Amino acid sequence: MYSIDPWVGLANFVRFFKSVYFVRLIKNTILLSVYNLIFGFPAPIILALLLNEVRNKHFKNITQTITYLPHFISLIVVTGMLTDFSMTSGLFNDIIAFFGGERSPLLQNPKLYRTMYVASGIWQQVGWGSIIYLSALAGVDQQLYEAASIDGAGAFKKFLYITIPGIKNVLIFVVMMTTIAAMKLFTQPYIMTNGGPKESTMTLTYYLYRQGFQYRNMGYASAVSVIFFIVVVGISVVVKKLMKAR
Repeated sequence: MYSIDPWVGLANFVRFFKSVYFVRLIKNTILLSVYNLIFGFPAPIILALLLNEVRNKHFKNITQTITYLPHFISLIVVTGMLTDFSMTSGLFNDIIAFFGGERSPLLQNPKLYRTMYVASGIWQQVGWGSIIYLSALAGVDQQLYEAASIDGAGAFKKFLYITIPGIKNVLIFVVMMTTIAAMKLFTQPYIMTNGGPKESTMTLTYYLYRQGFQYRNMGYASAVSVIFFIVVVGISVVVKKLMKAR
């Protein structure tokens, strides 16, 4: 005979709200998402705008190929490279030592992980992301730029009043997808830091994995997943409204 677990009601939700991890997890998840949005989102736009102005097709093709290549490298490989480079005897410490700094285990510094995460994400995705914007820029009417030039508009005003409105729908879509993708951060903190140091890289998705698959607390993990869903929806709604308001 199989026993039926008793109904616990909202006990798992209350447990999570009272947990010392609650504020920490929400903070880490939101901060990583915001940093990725602030620094990672503009990078492919800037690259696409620069490539769109290049008239030398040979140079343009070479640049596009070089920037696209990192996208095809597995995230596991990228994470392994970052782990090796961050060791005391790794490449990053070699560069620091070359400029007179001291070697240190970089991944044990809670303040450096967010920078490394955002920078590696930009390096891996900037070229691939620029494809979307290059396609969107190709759809903007070139006569508008010519008319603006006749009226004496500079490059910045053309960008502000022609380019941005012309690709606005694409921008909103990419921002939404970038925000949701950033919230699902799991692989890098799992491989590189295992949630540390000092649980500074413990995110909601990693906490879900730990509770559900390592500790087998499926009921508690399910309650956390509902909170995670609410956080994702809430941030997505806020970002969408902010984008449409501009």
